[in-house]
Amino acid sequence: MMLKRKIIRSAAALLSAAMLGLFGTAGYYSLRLPSAVTAETGKAFKIAEYPELRCMTAFDGAVPAAGSCSGTEQVTLSLFGVIPVKNVEVRRAEAPVYAVGGRPFGIKLLMEGVMVTGLGDVEDENGDMSCPAEKAGIRTGDVIRLADGEVLTSNDALQAAIAASGGKAVELSVERDGDIFPVSLQPVFSRRSGSWKGGMWVRDSIAGIGTMSFFDKESGCFAGLGHPVCDSDTGGIVPVHSGEAVPVEITDVRRGAEGIPGELRGSFAAGESFGVLDSNRNSGIYGKLTPEALAELSADCEEFTMAYSQDIKEGPAEIYATISGEKPEKYTAEIERVDYGSSGSKNMVIRITDKRLLEAAGGIVQGMSGSPVIQDGRLAGAVTHVFVSDPSRGYGIFAENMAEYLQ
Repeated sequence: MMLKRKIIRSAAALLSAAMLGLFGTAGYYSLRLPSAVTAETGKAFKIAEYPELRCMTAFDGAVPAAGSCSGTEQVTLSLFGVIPVKNVEVRRAEAPVYAVGGRPFGIKLLMEGVMVTGLGDVEDENGDMSCPAEKAGIRTGDVIRLADGEVLTSNDALQAAIAASGGKAVELSVERDGDIFPVSLQPVFSRRSGSWKGGMWVRDSIAGIGTMSFFDKESGCFAGLGHPVCDSDTGGIVPVHSGEAVPVEITDVRRGAEGIPGELRGSFAAGESFGVLDSNRNSGIYGKLTPEALAELSADCEEFTMAYSQDIKEGPAEIYATISGEKPEKYTAEIERVDYGSSGSKNMVIRITDKRLLEAAGGIVQGMSGSPVIQDGRLAGAVTHVFVSDPSRGYGIFAENMAEYLQ
């Protein structure tokens, strides 16, 4: 009798531990899954990386994740059809088809306003030191849009407004973290330069090299980088007034190593342009190709249907990148981790496996941001960052996140 009770108690404890483990696992899935997804019209909804999840609806109960959940707006994902994990809103849409890039391009951006990159003291006629900008409440990273009501389009325009103030306060319109507010700047007459100064350094433009991710052959709209263009001094996202995409020829690659990120080096083609840049977002930089550039790129490109985020899984993949000349090559890679619930530009971890790219560049280098990632014959995303500690690995963004802003 005692033995029987012990067996029953042991079985109950094991069952309780198993159930706790299952519910703990369900919590893990809930944290890693998004609350809303877009799925391709007419195809079953499933999470590629989690085949153990079942899709439940209020109409037909639990069905395998590989089964059809079409026609529903809300589904409940459950672990093995037993333990509910998360309610997910499923939106249906036709998966777009894009032409992949992999081709580097030069980025020339004129800012919307001027960005404050540093503050400094000004020595007045009495030899006293002070910083007018700091006293006014201006910080590094602020964007100054107006000076005495006039739109600022260059550093020279701001300096001219301060110089012409005659010592009177200059009324500025400043943007910080999306908020715009007025600032009254009281210039100081500089003993050294003999003119009125504001005590700040500003920048009105920026240039660099990135990689085109994909483009729409019908509209000519394209997306690149997979992350925003940021100011090198402040780290702030550069507000775009206007911009230009220009051809680049890669002339050299500085090989990456542990602790030392590599870099693509190239030269801008003088006097040439293949498109305008009109938007700088967390998911990349966007623009539109000229008719001539669109015709040229469309004549020699591959097209892929875009994969929605839940279609991407750990496993083999390919990237298109250019490390010499102007035309991209295909290299093997591995998607090591997928984070379905993440936002921003770090949705997956990618490892380069191609010996050619590892030998030539060490893996991922600066300038390769935007290199498209292909998995199972579909456009999965783009490379965005390199791990400084291991240049063979880096982050990637879902193509779906980039395509959201392709106009």
